[in-house]
Amino acid sequence: MPDPEGTIDSNAGSRRVVIVGSGFAGFTCARRLCRTLAAAGDDTEVVLVTPTDYMLYTPLLPDVAGGLIDPRFVAVSLTDALPRVRLVVATAESIDPIRKTITVTSEYHGPRELSWDRLVLTPGSVTKLFDVPGLADHGRGLKTVAEALYLREQLLRQLELADHEDDPGVRQARRTVVVVGASYAGTELVAQLRALADAYAARRAFAPSEIRFVLLDMADRVMPEVGEKLSDQVLAVLRDRGIDIRLGTSLKELTGDHVVLTDGTTVPTYTVAWVTGVTGAPVLGTLDLPMERGRLIVDAKLRVPGHPDVFAGGDAAAVPDLTKPGEITPPTAQHATRQGKTLARNVAASLGIGVAKAYKHRDMGLVVDLGPRFAVANPLGLRLSGLPAKAVTRAYHTYAVPRGINRWAITLTYLTNAVTSRPLTLLGLVGPEESSFGASEGIRHHART
Repeated sequence: MPDPEGTIDSNAGSRRVVIVGSGFAGFTCARRLCRTLAAAGDDTEVVLVTPTDYMLYTPLLPDVAGGLIDPRFVAVSLTDALPRVRLVVATAESIDPIRKTITVTSEYHGPRELSWDRLVLTPGSVTKLFDVPGLADHGRGLKTVAEALYLREQLLRQLELADHEDDPGVRQARRTVVVVGASYAGTELVAQLRALADAYAARRAFAPSEIRFVLLDMADRVMPEVGEKLSDQVLAVLRDRGIDIRLGTSLKELTGDHVVLTDGTTVPTYTVAWVTGVTGAPVLGTLDLPMERGRLIVDAKLRVPGHPDVFAGGDAAAVPDLTKPGEITPPTAQHATRQGKTLARNVAASLGIGVAKAYKHRDMGLVVDLGPRFAVANPLGLRLSGLPAKAVTRAYHTYAVPRGINRWAITLTYLTNAVTSRPLTLLGLVGPEESSFGASEGIRHHART
């Protein structure tokens, strides 16, 4: 139990909305709710509980891993972007919906309790791990800045070590990267790491083909979400870049210097990225409430059944897809942002401001950046690939980052990269411990199903 004196309550005379998580849904909800309350002259306190003091624009993490973008540019300062929000930088450990309290901890203090009148659960998701021997120790995800930086540094470190390796087998292992997951993030990641490796090979004057990339997925095609035609184009482009794509295949076992595939093949490697899917954040498991696919079940108005003062959205919630009866919305940034707006509206309505509405979306399409000179996109159903898609993709991401100074920095970076080479400096900023699934994403158990 928390220390009785371990409370961080304040402003006890007014109502309080506590939002858990500063991802797309939580950030958007906090910003929109503050504007709504201010316009109504309501003094309800808005508290944001998050383990980081920034909102992370995760769709650009492959660019961070590939050395294109400085991680500062994809981290939006919460203090600057949400000046009316009370920020509690801590991890939500447990939630009691009956007592209306949330227990938080940080590395600087023990458990503390925070009370609430309305609770919005948007803690996001973590990488979905399976019971694969060695995965938690030797694999890395792509959900955090630490993981993205580690993958970049690990690739460059192994390439530098390979330059001075006498054993040809070890040299090839150091020059081999295995990426598991051929959906959006995994495909973008392998494309950006391939481009980084090509830049390294060019500057060290050896053939890029000496650096091997293996992309695995149990599906029968890469990026099935984009449709058969664009999927085939993506497959052709990746193979043209020398990426070994193995469909219907995943990992059976990992060690420090090799992986064993489900088809029995052994691939010597020191660098493995696991980008296969997500599940709800660990704190959701403390609620003892119905869940679907690791996500909290909510109704169309994003309310938790049986708890009218609790709302949820984003990757943490199984939101009914009203455009596809019987299905739930996928865990994408596009949905999370829109659900954040609906959450703000419906929370305000529960406080007597405005009218609640159900969440119903219109699919605006998708954009996927696949490294130098190529991308795929289908904005509003229009299928694009190559340079036109590249322009749409970068314009969309730049616009979607929710702060002007970040958009400016990303724009300048893209313009600079158009005329300069990728930086190859190995800074040693993130080590294996900081980038582990447990440290970077808070996954306590190795097996999550």
